[in-house]
Amino acid sequence: MQQESSPLYAADISPDLRKQFAFLSGGRGPNGSPIIIFPEYPAFGELEEQEFLNVLTYLTSIPSLRSTGVGFILVIDRRQDRWASVKGTLLRIAGSFPGNLQLVLVLRPTALFQRTISDIFFKLNKDEFKMKVPVIMLSSVTELHSYIDRTQLTQELGGTQEYCHEKWISHRTAIEGFALMVKKTAQTLQFFGTELAETELPNDVEATSNLLTVHTDKKDKMKEDLRIALCQGSRLLDSINEPLVKDPDYTMNQDELENLATVQRLLGQLDETETAFDDFWDKHQTKLEQCLQLRHFEQNFREVRAHLDMVYDRLSGFSEVGISPAHVEHILKELTNHEERACEVLDRALTLACDADQLIEASHYAVDSILPKCSDLRAVCEEISSILKAKKAYLLKALELHQCLEKATKWCDDGIYLLASQPVDKCQSQDGAESALQEIERFLETANQHKLTDLSGIWRDYESVLTQDFRDQVDKVFQKQLSMQEMFEKRRVSLKKLAAKQTRPVQPVAPRPEAIIKSPISSPAHREKTIEGDIINGNCRKGEIHLQNDGSRHTSVSDEEENFAVLRRHVMNELLETERAYVEELLCVLEGYGAEMDNPAMAHLIPNTLLHKKDILFGNMPEIYQFHKKTFLRELEAYTDYPELVGRCFLERMTDLQIYEKYCQNKPRSESLWRQCSDCAFFQECQKKLEHKLGLDSYLLKPVQRITKYQLLLKELLKYSKGCEGEDDLQEALSSILGILKAVNDSMHLIAITGYEGNLSDLGRLMMQGSFSVWTEHKKGHAKVKDLARFKPMQRHLFLHEKALLFCKKREENGEGYEKAPSYSFKHSLSMSAVGITENAKGDNKKFEIWCNSREEVYIVQAPTPEIKTAWVNEIRKVLTGQLKAYREARQQKSSDQISQLTPTSTSLTLSPFKTNPKTLKKGEEKKTEPTAADPSTAVLLKNNDKVKDAGPHITLTRVRWLSTSSLLQTKRRGFSKASLSVDASEENDGYSSAEDPMNSDPEDEGGKKLSPGRYVVVADHDKNGPQELTVKSGDSVQLVREGDDGRWFVRNLRTNKEGWVPAANLLTLIGESKSSQSLSSSEGSGSGNLSTSSSCSETYTSFSDIKA
Repeated sequence: MQQESSPLYAADISPDLRKQFAFLSGGRGPNGSPIIIFPEYPAFGELEEQEFLNVLTYLTSIPSLRSTGVGFILVIDRRQDRWASVKGTLLRIAGSFPGNLQLVLVLRPTALFQRTISDIFFKLNKDEFKMKVPVIMLSSVTELHSYIDRTQLTQELGGTQEYCHEKWISHRTAIEGFALMVKKTAQTLQFFGTELAETELPNDVEATSNLLTVHTDKKDKMKEDLRIALCQGSRLLDSINEPLVKDPDYTMNQDELENLATVQRLLGQLDETETAFDDFWDKHQTKLEQCLQLRHFEQNFREVRAHLDMVYDRLSGFSEVGISPAHVEHILKELTNHEERACEVLDRALTLACDADQLIEASHYAVDSILPKCSDLRAVCEEISSILKAKKAYLLKALELHQCLEKATKWCDDGIYLLASQPVDKCQSQDGAESALQEIERFLETANQHKLTDLSGIWRDYESVLTQDFRDQVDKVFQKQLSMQEMFEKRRVSLKKLAAKQTRPVQPVAPRPEAIIKSPISSPAHREKTIEGDIINGNCRKGEIHLQNDGSRHTSVSDEEENFAVLRRHVMNELLETERAYVEELLCVLEGYGAEMDNPAMAHLIPNTLLHKKDILFGNMPEIYQFHKKTFLRELEAYTDYPELVGRCFLERMTDLQIYEKYCQNKPRSESLWRQCSDCAFFQECQKKLEHKLGLDSYLLKPVQRITKYQLLLKELLKYSKGCEGEDDLQEALSSILGILKAVNDSMHLIAITGYEGNLSDLGRLMMQGSFSVWTEHKKGHAKVKDLARFKPMQRHLFLHEKALLFCKKREENGEGYEKAPSYSFKHSLSMSAVGITENAKGDNKKFEIWCNSREEVYIVQAPTPEIKTAWVNEIRKVLTGQLKAYREARQQKSSDQISQLTPTSTSLTLSPFKTNPKTLKKGEEKKTEPTAADPSTAVLLKNNDKVKDAGPHITLTRVRWLSTSSLLQTKRRGFSKASLSVDASEENDGYSSAEDPMNSDPEDEGGKKLSPGRYVVVADHDKNGPQELTVKSGDSVQLVREGDDGRWFVRNLRTNKEGWVPAANLLTLIGESKSSQSLSSSEGSGSGNLSTSSSCSETYTSFSDIKA
């Protein structure tokens, strides 16, 4: 009975097969029928039907279809069994054998009784078996051999065939497993091939590259599975062939041969599958790689095309013909630089086109997409190359014409210089006139080499570059030539008349004043000379000069204006040429030194001191370079033909020019760093590469030199622009540049202040700074405490800020360059909201007073010149006035009730600055003064000998005094009598004599006690610590001779007559309380001074911010 179900595998029924109640021995009958042997199996009757059916079904499925078609021969061995077992076996086989049967051979039981029973019952029950094939009962194996050859029977049946059931099961399991693996591998490869075939190609490089990577990984995995399957099949084949290897004479049975054929067939299938897969993969991989190449090409094409468009657009911008040869050369240089960059893009584009050609030659699948792009690249490259050549030829043509114009203009300018430089007095003589005439003739001989001759030829030859502005420029130069030739012709006529012999003597007559026009014409070296207008007009004769008419005067003035215009152009040319050179020098420094500091190839030459110090060394030079390169130079070039208007350019960029302040503030740090590293190999190598004769320090000084150069050039332009349209702008630009220089100079001093604990930026803008001689004066109560006369004032450097006045001591530093710049030790400061000023002090026009606390602290300041004093007084007045204005604006925002609360207390404030008798005032008059004095912040300016109407007719002023808001409030708090007392004290100052006070001494020099020259007694021993120092013993008398710069005193030991140096700190210990005759009275005076200081300082004054409404 045939069973239609899923095929069975040895691995599935391995336990049933191992019972070995039936097996295929591999033998064949005479007609090739497969033999199934049922060996002795006592428990055959106990087998379950499913087990029996599974084994027989599996066994009948193994032989080939051709063999199974003939039918199976069953050999049933029951020699050791009983008839019942034989019957049961035959009945089970007849009922459930799944294949075709050809013959059933039964070895009946060998026991006599069972044999007899078998014969009887077999004949009786033969019909029960219902088999369509004969069933032959055999008594012995000898009878069996007559049906089946011994070679096809196992040894148990008297045959010669070797059979191992375990080996057979193992082979069957391995073959079936290998077959499944081959099948699965083939299916996987088929699915993978389908996936590859259905995959859409990506549109970008990254996705294509990722897809190629993923597919390659999957392919590698498939190949690995194939390799494993092939290895397994090879091992199985070796196992089947093992008997042949051991015994070459071994003959395989039919089953073994079929197993061998099966494995070989499966291996062949694997090989075919692998070959087919490799072919498919090669095609797919080629397609993916071509797709990746295409995406790379497309991406590179887009990038190159964008760069080509940028190059094309930039070339379109080179349409100018320039305004001067230098300008055209600058444009040409930019075009050359752009051409270098463009050539790189063109090379890249052409290389990409060559790559595209290779793709086309390699039969790329996207030839239709690549070919148009390749043609486009070549066409654009050719177009850009032709445009570059045309632009360069265009600019060279323009440069040629500009040079002709410049040559002609220079010739005209030189001619004007020649006319302007011929002295008037020498031309009055016959020889002088002849000499001047010869100069003119010689100059005119050079005309053909310089001037424009054929205007129509210029229009024809340079038509391609002649824009309307360029035509106007050519016309202007041509007209200038004509005007200059006319001037020369007039001068020649005049000189010829003067050179002619005189027929009679003529009395020389001085020219009338109006006939002489002085002109500040300078030679090419800018020497100013005086020329006379009549000589230019040809109206001068040797003996007599007459002014012919008003027209000649007008011509003379026009010539003078033309000469000034020439001078302005020369200054403008110098400004532009030096500006371009400056920009080039900055670029050279930044690229030749700055960029090299970041170059890894130069890193080994950079010392550790210089590492990461690029910002310190160069400051904000990159910012300065970018400003001048991209902005300032281009804007200056726009004023080439209008030099008198260039002041506007400076005014528009004045804020940007303040970047130089930052550079100059960093310059000391840069200079210090340079001095530490100037000899290093890095700087030497950079200088060698740049071929510079000067070191980097010279170029780091260029920005400082440049910002100072501008004011010199502006002064020159201003000198030659009198009466011009831009004169006011030039003057304002000059003032602004000088202001920047002053701010730079002030900031350089400001950063040198040491010892100030606060933040200098909190003090507001620095308005002025300078060195002064300063005396101090202090009062206590109603009486002034005077010190001993001090003839030498303190030398102090004052810094005036918006909110404070700083007193510093200037100290010169040792060193070179910027390291030699002075430093300033902070001493003390005054808040500008608590000070007043007296403009004139001690009858000296260079002195003024700064005071606070109602003149309890007075600083008499002597300026180097009256002008400096006036400038400082005016600036302080501006600060105080600004405080007044700010406070008044704040007061206006408060209620009227708050203002009325302050009114009764302000009467005394009006009277406090000057001396008067309060009894002469009437109540009505006092009320009149309230509006001006009610504001406690009022700074009152009192002029000498002026009268205040509201205060009464007898009140006069003794000096000019400015009071800050806090000083006025302080006066108010002390009351009227005390305020008046301050006036008396100030009047006493008219006979002021300098007094020594601790404020006049430097605390850091005293260390609590002032050392001064004189004799002292040593109270402790001191041994010298160096060859120049002096040894002294306790009890020795010493003479302090002088103080050195290094904090030591030069001392003479009066006992040993030896001299040497002793540190000042040691001297304070050595002399103890000893006092010299010269310093004793001074010390006592100082004590009084201290008392006065502490008394006056104990008074607390209220600052401007403390005033409450």
